[in-house]
Amino acid sequence: MTSQDTIKIVVASNNHYALLIAALIKSIEVNHKSGEKIDLYIIDDGISKANQEKIRASASAEMVRMFWFKTNEAVPANVTIPNDKSAFPITTYLRLFAPHILPKGTKKYIYLDVDMIVLEDISKLWNVDLKGNIIAGVQDLCETAGSEWGGIPNYKELGIAPETLYFNAGMMVVDQEKWENADISNKVIKCIHDNMKSVNFPDQYGLNVVLANKWQPLDKRWNNFAIVDTENPFLIHYLDIKPFFKTYNGLPKYQEVFYKYLRQTPWKDHTPISGNVRIMKKAISKIKKILISITR
Repeated sequence: MTSQDTIKIVVASNNHYALLIAALIKSIEVNHKSGEKIDLYIIDDGISKANQEKIRASASAEMVRMFWFKTNEAVPANVTIPNDKSAFPITTYLRLFAPHILPKGTKKYIYLDVDMIVLEDISKLWNVDLKGNIIAGVQDLCETAGSEWGGIPNYKELGIAPETLYFNAGMMVVDQEKWENADISNKVIKCIHDNMKSVNFPDQYGLNVVLANKWQPLDKRWNNFAIVDTENPFLIHYLDIKPFFKTYNGLPKYQEVFYKYLRQTPWKDHTPISGNVRIMKKAISKIKKILISITR
């Protein structure tokens, strides 16, 4: 078996969402039926040693190898993370720098947000046909660049047609060679800096501008949002309030699915926590961004 027969998956998380990685990787392991090994590359934005050990214990070392990288190992020193006004944590930008932590010669990888549960064999996602595109993904709830509530607010100024399909950046199958040759990471960061007044969903906005009409749409079941009742979803994405909060607002059955896998990890005794913790974390994210802008 060559290194290219190994499925490469990249995730990024801070300590607050560490338990999500555990449930995600357990769901991948349980539902992976083909023979490939899995290499999980974790961009670690402050995950505690204790939680790292719990994550390691959440999957079989025989099937899943884990590689850990600090944020500063992923983000080049000359890159300035945009100081957008959202409450999204800085961690959200780390998906842009996955190529910096992967082994030389890597041809492709899967990027997954940690707030996901995989219910289908991950090898089926790994083997999708990108049809010459830089990435494959799933259309977002807002569907198009011209969406009134999402999409790309300044699509007209950018010369992007309103009917241009708009993808959710939480799950991407990436052709690394094409990504690097097209300098996508730097283009996305520049795009966000240049269009800050129009940026709504930070890195997702930039990715959809830079990759407009350069991505391959996949079956929507590969990124099914937890508020959408879909028959036989392949992957559940807990977009808004995460399932470990008492204030979780997705479909109850999907919260049960999350806990089904979390209970198979060292977090097996976890019960939903107060939504006040979530509000506090959002406030901290905003404060961090303000401090970064002040210290530049």
